[in-house]
Amino acid sequence: MKTYKNPDKTSWDLLCKRPQLKSDDLTQLVQTVFTQVKKEGDKALIRFTEQFDRVKLTALKVTEDDLNSSVAFIPDNLKDAILTAKTNIEKFHKNQWQATEIIETSIGVKCWRENRAIEKVGIYIPGGSAPLFSTILMLGIPAKIAGCEEIVLCTPPNASGDIDPVIKYVAHLIGITQVFKVGGIQAIAAMTFGTELIPKVDKIFGPGNQYVTAAKQFALQYGVAIDLPAGPSEVLIIADQNANPVFVAADLLAQAEHGADSQSILLSNSLTLLEQVEEEIKKQIVSLSRKDILSKSLQNCRLIYFESLSTGFEFSNSYAPEHLILSIENFEKYLSIITNTGSVFLGAYTPESAGDYLSGTNHTLPTNGYARNYSGVSLDSFVKKITFQNISKEGLMNIGNKIEIMAATEQLTAHQMSVTYRLNYLKKNVNP
Repeated sequence: MKTYKNPDKTSWDLLCKRPQLKSDDLTQLVQTVFTQVKKEGDKALIRFTEQFDRVKLTALKVTEDDLNSSVAFIPDNLKDAILTAKTNIEKFHKNQWQATEIIETSIGVKCWRENRAIEKVGIYIPGGSAPLFSTILMLGIPAKIAGCEEIVLCTPPNASGDIDPVIKYVAHLIGITQVFKVGGIQAIAAMTFGTELIPKVDKIFGPGNQYVTAAKQFALQYGVAIDLPAGPSEVLIIADQNANPVFVAADLLAQAEHGADSQSILLSNSLTLLEQVEEEIKKQIVSLSRKDILSKSLQNCRLIYFESLSTGFEFSNSYAPEHLILSIENFEKYLSIITNTGSVFLGAYTPESAGDYLSGTNHTLPTNGYARNYSGVSLDSFVKKITFQNISKEGLMNIGNKIEIMAATEQLTAHQMSVTYRLNYLKKNVNP
């Protein structure tokens, strides 16, 4: 952790720079895996799983019986929490559906827009040190609400060649039946091209390490869309002198435990609070399970003092955080000046963890400054918006000459004549 006092604006770019772990040039590796998966299909997936994950698989697909039986392994209190999360996420995302509205832009000219679900979507769920079942809720639920015809879920197997029961349970609960025990670059390649077992998809969602991130970027070259540019997770907290240092420290640590390259930033107009939070972090970290990760990620933690909260909000908009927590009084007066962030958490009793799991908003959010130009995943992420228009005879006679003039000015005479022929016909055949 490092504390900064009233940093000059000339230093803000440096303070907004994200931490970066040393990464390998993955282009050649990704290209090799993609080529082999495209050529050999499931055979390549089994080989790469053994090579990268040290697991020799006998089957790639999780059977429906296996999905059904997973419920027996889930504690009742966890099932209750998951069901509450499912209900809240469904409520929030169903409300995002917009009814079709027909607009008459000119007399006789009607235009409207309708949603169509992306037919085939792929969801990637990392394995790593913990089963990220919450991401299945965040991606699977809006996909179902949107009406996606096919949902494919890929997740890496554990050392015994299986996947965690809670991942199977949540997939079954949502209604995802195509679950495959494959991870990493090879999983993204499989969903990009399709194999004997794994269907080709139109768009891939989900977080992952640098290998998965590189593979998703590579998938774009083959006409497969992705959800968001991915990067390390991050939080920025703006807190005033009345903030509870215990809460603030806990929120900083919660974000920092995601990974060694995660970043937590605290802005405050109180030096006393900054000092209290720093001490509280030292106290709380002792009892936490991911001390090794925290000790590394806290090196990226910044405590920044600004004399005014307004300057803090200006810095926040420049940083464009994935998560923004406002632990300040009268936060309502500042909401209109927030321009760049993925999701905002308001008040002392709204921890970022609520959004990660259960409040209802989506936790798949833009990172690494992409909140300047990307939104988080929503129902819109799973649909295409198609425009329609219908022009009556009266409508074309009303606007046709203007279309002709514009087309002729651009020297697109075929465009012009497609209108002229119709107008000439109408002049001859429509009674005045």
